[in-house]
Amino acid sequence: MSAESTAAAALRPTAAPSLTGVFVRLKLTLLRNGLRQSTGRTVAYVASVIVGLLFAAGAVLGLIALRGNAHAGALAVLLTGILTLGWAVMPLFFPAGDETLDPTRLVMLPLRPRPLIVSLLTASLIGVGPVVTLVLVTGAVIAVAHGPVAAVVGVLAVVLTVLVCVSLARAVATAAVRLLTSRRGRDLAVLGGLFLAVGGQVVNIAAQKLGRPDGLSVLEPLGQVLRWVPPASAIGAVEDAGRGAYGRALAGLVLAALALVLLLWWWQRTLTTLMTSPDSSTLQALEKDGARRSGTGPRGPARLLPDGRTGTVMLRTLRYAWRDPKSKMSWATALGVGLLVPVVSAVQGNGSIFTAFSASGLLGMQMYNQFGQDTSAFWMVASTIATPRDAYRELRARALALALIGVPFVTLVVVGAAAFIGPWSDFLEVYGLSLAVLGALMATGALSSALAPYSIPSEGNKNVSPGQGAIAWFSLLGGVVACAVLCSPLLALTIWLHVADLHALLWVLLPTGVVYGTAVAELGLRLAAPRVARRLPEILTAVSKG
Repeated sequence: MSAESTAAAALRPTAAPSLTGVFVRLKLTLLRNGLRQSTGRTVAYVASVIVGLLFAAGAVLGLIALRGNAHAGALAVLLTGILTLGWAVMPLFFPAGDETLDPTRLVMLPLRPRPLIVSLLTASLIGVGPVVTLVLVTGAVIAVAHGPVAAVVGVLAVVLTVLVCVSLARAVATAAVRLLTSRRGRDLAVLGGLFLAVGGQVVNIAAQKLGRPDGLSVLEPLGQVLRWVPPASAIGAVEDAGRGAYGRALAGLVLAALALVLLLWWWQRTLTTLMTSPDSSTLQALEKDGARRSGTGPRGPARLLPDGRTGTVMLRTLRYAWRDPKSKMSWATALGVGLLVPVVSAVQGNGSIFTAFSASGLLGMQMYNQFGQDTSAFWMVASTIATPRDAYRELRARALALALIGVPFVTLVVVGAAAFIGPWSDFLEVYGLSLAVLGALMATGALSSALAPYSIPSEGNKNVSPGQGAIAWFSLLGGVVACAVLCSPLLALTIWLHVADLHALLWVLLPTGVVYGTAVAELGLRLAAPRVARRLPEILTAVSKG
């Protein structure tokens, strides 16, 4: 072979490797390397796989058991609709769930949108979520498929449903990626815990209603609507094919296929815009921040706070609760679940006004690990604490900020529980005890913050740094036990008034609870203050480990 032919062969373009294969190998490599980072991460991933598959297997067995039931189709369609909704909203609440498929990481690469979408979609099918979805949808098809034609349609329905769910999630994530990767966008993830809590209670109520005789019949009106909403329409097509309604079956499959095409088109358009247009969100954020900072002094409700250190600390605590993602998640969960517990008990028909204690109990927990909530910024706070009096003023201001939100919220929940659950005769009693519990948790929370502080990682979804989990659990458990001991005198008084049939005197529990809760909180702050001043280096070291 001549030198010219050798040079020509060297210059001849070689076939480019399959982009899909590259992305699949990249996904598998990143997943494998991520699991190698720590044993805990590997255990958590394996546990999530096992739990997901066990849940899916149980659901599939239940669907198979319903095969032949007159209302199995409505349940299968509803299950598909819930799966689709979950795929649509999870990228918004948990934007960091799949960082390997973040399209912003690919903007500098010479990739065309159409082959990129095919590769991303294929790589997205690798994971626990798609596998669980595949199993659940297969179970839904088995529950409604009768006959060979329905079986063939069922295979198409499974493929279309899984592809629509995954495409929907990726399209939503791509359309909102600029928002989700910003600071304010990441704050949306704090609603994830509340979303799961509310969703869990809704599922619990629905399961109880479906467990009654002929409970599945209540799903028929909703099923008739959802069977024409893709991709649930594909599951409805399987049932129609088994009944011989081939026209309706074809229409259901066409709707699901059309939804897939539209989602891929939307995904391609948003991906093209993302990879070709500049990101001006940062500049806009800076302009807004500059406009806000042009004014001087506190603005809005902040002007009502006290002057001096107390007002400054209160404002800082409230801003943490509003702006810091971890603090916001904790506050949102406490407020949401505290309000949700009485509502759920009322809907279930076995409610009690005493469920209003959830409001004071969950909000009082926000007083725990006060210094860990500051994360690495605590050294600035520590530099202002030189004496027990400084520590006392710091803790008191934090407690006042909690009370500023906690007392009105507890009042709202107790009044709502009395109005919708009743009876009103128990209102003063429950209200007084709730305020006492809130004060006791403030006291034990201040002491726990001084004696058992721990760090909170600024990144990720963990609320406790590795190696400090035992400290967090013992701190919380010890505080709850101490709170129960502190509230025992008031609880004993309540029991004695009921046993002695002195119901006319139960009103005294309200002023007694207010005074007792305030006194216990003040005592806890004064006991914790000298310990904070004395243990300041140890606290600073503990909260800085994350």
